[in-house]
Amino acid sequence: MLSVADALSRVVDGISPLPEETVSLDQAHGRALSSGVAALMTQPPFDASAMDGYAVRAADVATVPCRLAVIGEAAAGRPFDGRVGKGEAVRIFTGGCVPEGADAIVIQEDVTPEGDTITVNEGAAEGTYIRPRGFDFAEGDVLLPANRTLSARDLALAAAMNVAELTVRQKPRVAILATGDELVMPGEQPGEGQIVSSIPYALAAMIEAAGGAPVRLGIARDTKESLAEHIARASDADVLLTIGGASVGDHDLVQASLREAGMALDFWKIAMRPGKPLMFGELGKQRVLGVPGNPVSAIVCTRIFLFPMIEKFLGLDAGLAEPLKARLAAPVEKNGPRQHYMRATIEQADDGQAIVRPVRSQDSSLLSPLSQADCLLIREPGAPAARAGDPVSYLPLDF
Repeated sequence: MLSVADALSRVVDGISPLPEETVSLDQAHGRALSSGVAALMTQPPFDASAMDGYAVRAADVATVPCRLAVIGEAAAGRPFDGRVGKGEAVRIFTGGCVPEGADAIVIQEDVTPEGDTITVNEGAAEGTYIRPRGFDFAEGDVLLPANRTLSARDLALAAAMNVAELTVRQKPRVAILATGDELVMPGEQPGEGQIVSSIPYALAAMIEAAGGAPVRLGIARDTKESLAEHIARASDADVLLTIGGASVGDHDLVQASLREAGMALDFWKIAMRPGKPLMFGELGKQRVLGVPGNPVSAIVCTRIFLFPMIEKFLGLDAGLAEPLKARLAAPVEKNGPRQHYMRATIEQADDGQAIVRPVRSQDSSLLSPLSQADCLLIREPGAPAARAGDPVSYLPLDF
């Protein structure tokens, strides 16, 4: 059987970033920035006060106490129209423009007001409590590099740079197709031998979290006609993600129907647990990923294989495929011939290091332990038994 590493290499091979599009700031959160962004203005655009107080000349307050005449006021958005001369001060508030002639701010706690004058009790050196023009950034500075996922912090920065629109990658469209006569929609009453279709909701949420656009195709019944109709509806998707029916049993029609539609099959079995019956192929320009119908297997396979595909479509570094390092919290038995992705939780040891603890059961039919897990502990094929404290690799489940 194909190894996980080889399968992942085939799945992402040849994927090119999708075309660009321009979106407004309020549509940009979580999108993949495709072009670097330069500031359209300098920030702050003027010397600004960092405190409430008085704008003064540092030379005038070098010796205290001293008395200064208050000649005006500078509030945020309302600059003082004049110049601070010898023996003068301007009342100023946080964010206010430091008037010409002033080179320091004396905070209001160090001043005694007396009508139109003040007595300065504590001096201030040149530059005290002044945020100079360009203290944050200058016009033309490229502050948001290309090929990153835009966070809320990035959007605040872009707005401060006076950038109203950003160039991002189009979201890859992932069509989700559940298959099987045994499935009914949530809220419906299952008949004899039927179960509720739970997987598409998880996969759609995962696709959104990874930066893709999920398209739900509903449930195809176990007939060639139903499968062909649903497959045709996915023709404009970048990826067709099928759930269940990917093997070659008498009742597994998905692979056969995809072949009839023109899919070139690459592989359909890998040395992975859970998730051995994983299918991958290409249908024209569309990539087809077939995950098992077992809910846990489907979710794990989507995390391992679809997330890196989405990253490649978005022009991002495939960091989601790279495991992280931690220590084992409890002993685990030796592993078999398939790479095992054990559901686990991340904890923090007394020394601050991350430790990984497997959940109570690794039965791939159980969703409740998966819901408790926040990572996948990776056990290589044939790995020997490991003890608490041994180094391990894991992938986060942060969706």
